[in-house]
Amino acid sequence: MVMRELDRIDLKILDVLQRDGRISITDLADKVSLSATPCSERVKRMEREGVITGYYARVNPAALGKNLLVFLEIKLSAKSGEVFDKVKEELLYVPEVMECHLVSGDFDYLVKARLPEMNKYRQLLGEILKRLPASAESRSYVVMEEIKETLYLPVDR
Repeated sequence: MVMRELDRIDLKILDVLQRDGRISITDLADKVSLSATPCSERVKRMEREGVITGYYARVNPAALGKNLLVFLEIKLSAKSGEVFDKVKEELLYVPEVMECHLVSGDFDYLVKARLPEMNKYRQLLGEILKRLPASAESRSYVVMEEIKETLYLPVDR
């Protein structure tokens, strides 16, 4: 899939859609000074090209009883393409894991998880460490206060 360079209007569209993914094409077109048809075509092109990857409802975790936010560092005792593939396979479909990143530095993976309570996190941590190949060390960070969390990417014009 080839992504072409985004022009000034594409960037405006992305900025507006990130702030309000439910905006109508007509209103979006007005905000970016286009008529509806060319605006719609631009949005569809950016969806096809993978620039726009989806639209989401942002849900308050407390409404689902997911009040505990935890970050987990995992350090592996062995590293290889096969081990990384196995870790990816094991963590990709764990529903409590919201994000998982292979990182550089003192540890190998940074995992973000939301759960209802600490007991559930202890169970999840045990399951993760048991299923991962070569897990050597882990550190957990329980979030006491969420200051900022966003999916918004600043658009430079």
